Amino acid sequence: MSNTPEQHHTHRIFGLDILRAMAIIFVVASHGRYLAADTILYEFPYFVPVDGVDLFFVLSGLLIGTILLKQVNADPEFNGQQLLGFWKRRWLRTLPNYYLILLLNYILVNYKFTGDDITHFSWKFLCFLQNFSSSFSWFFVESWSLSIEEWFYIFAPMVLLVTLKFFPVKRAFLITVLLLIVVPCFIRYLKSDPAANDWAYVDAEFRKVVITRIDAIGYGLLAAWIAFYYAGFWRKYRFVFLAIGLAMHFLLDMINTDEHYFYSQVLSFSACSVLAFMYLPIAHSFDRTEGIVVKAITFISKISYSMYLVNLSVVAAIMRLNFPVKNTTDGVIKYFLYWIIVIVLSALIYRFFEKPIMNLRDKK
Repeated sequence: MSNTPEQHHTHRIFGLDILRAMAIIFVVASHGRYLAADTILYEFPYFVPVDGVDLFFVLSGLLIGTILLKQVNADPEFNGQQLLGFWKRRWLRTLPNYYLILLLNYILVNYKFTGDDITHFSWKFLCFLQNFSSSFSWFFVESWSLSIEEWFYIFAPMVLLVTLKFFPVKRAFLITVLLLIVVPCFIRYLKSDPAANDWAYVDAEFRKVVITRIDAIGYGLLAAWIAFYYAGFWRKYRFVFLAIGLAMHFLLDMINTDEHYFYSQVLSFSACSVLAFMYLPIAHSFDRTEGIVVKAITFISKISYSMYLVNLSVVAAIMRLNFPVKNTTDGVIKYFLYWIIVIVLSALIYRFFEKPIMNLRDKK
């Protein structure tokens, strides 16, 4: 997703590149594993300590929070003009790729290269309203998370702008964080229904809806606040955070969500965001090194946004409809081909579309 570090605000932190690369590998692997059914590749990458999308969310919050904190501390008179400047930079980073792949999805679905339903496309996709307060399906399904991010980019600085009118920067930012975390959780509580607790319902009506999930990025904002104001604590206890995260991973796996609707519909998303949060301090401490592995991880991190956009509704969808798996060997071959196509296509989009637009943005 769209959380590549902004070069004018911060240098690349290799540890965060590791998390970003992990996140996209988890996502791409989950969408293509059907090709490798009944093989050892089906469970790749075998150990997934945190959901890839949740990890993307908190990474995005950390990035945005760091940018905003530096901006408001440099100039506490945060005003509408600065807010507009922030939005312009974010939109030039996220919207071109989104609209490019949205157009590609429309063409592929309209001409039946994939099995999605063109009747599910509407004007709402143009302004990220397709899942603002209710679910959607069968067209560009991975865009649900992009809507959450885009609305967060709108809400977070606007709330901060208001709180800065009444409180000093440090307290105003924390109040902003708490509001963005608590309000969506409360909305989930109001929507919770003990009579409808199957995973399909929870996934559609809670996990993939803007107003019930925007808090996921708020935990990244909280991380940015702690790292900015309590850098010593953030670094000193990074291994403690990591240990808590690993312990949480195993404990959360033991919870039967089918039997606990309140946890499933209300608390589980907060728990998953906190889990992703726990891996940030240790990653934040890794600075850049050299080597081919480092270059590979950084490369995957850089193209992760494009990989997220194309892997499911473009590559996997085309392969599923037009190149069904014939047998185990055929599936394994197509699984590797799926990864190759996703990476190559994403690299091309990054090199010839995404990066030139970012360079143009930075020049201006």
